[in-house]
Amino acid sequence: MRDGALHFVGFRGDEYGRAVRLFGRPDFIHIGWDRWARAEVMTGDTALFACGTAEDGPSAYSFPDLKED
Repeated sequence: MRDGALHFVGFRGDEYGRAVRLFGRPDFIHIGWDRWARAEVMTGDTALFACGTAEDGPSAYSFPDLKED
């Protein structure tokens, strides 16, 4: 059991399935690292990046939200 939420950032292909097998299903999926994604990652959360890190500056452009059923 982990503390906080698990965020996947920037996953677009097969790496998503591998990350789920290793870390479990994410609580949040962010298409990219923008200012909205950055604001949603709270202290105690884990942000897993397909490419880059949380230390990278967020994109100047916003990414669309994902719709879930």
